[in-house]
Amino acid sequence: MPVYYECQRCTACCRWPGQVRLSEKEIARLAAFKQLSEFEFIQQFTRLTTGKRGLALLDKPNGECIFLEGNDCSVQAIKPQQCRDFPNLWNFPGFEKLCKALPTIVSSEEYKRRTSGDGAAG
Repeated sequence: MPVYYECQRCTACCRWPGQVRLSEKEIARLAAFKQLSEFEFIQQFTRLTTGKRGLALLDKPNGECIFLEGNDCSVQAIKPQQCRDFPNLWNFPGFEKLCKALPTIVSSEEYKRRTSGDGAAG
């Protein structure tokens, strides 16, 4: 049986370095949410990915996500899919030591439903 991790919004994943890659649709949604043009959003909140083949969210100087405010995500309602997918569809060895997501054993069908975006938590 698969294990599904229920996000507890601990924001640990928002505090370590990495790349949150953005699709064109995500850029459009985030820009509208911030009441900016896409150009303005890109200039203020993104950078080239390491491979220079797309855009990723900027990090604060301390490595935190640009949208982390205290213990809250300022774009929680429309956060990027990569953020929604953690820790179920991407993770790294030892993530459980930092992430407070609760492991839950679910059926294969339930895991697929939760990770398809049709009701995924997070």
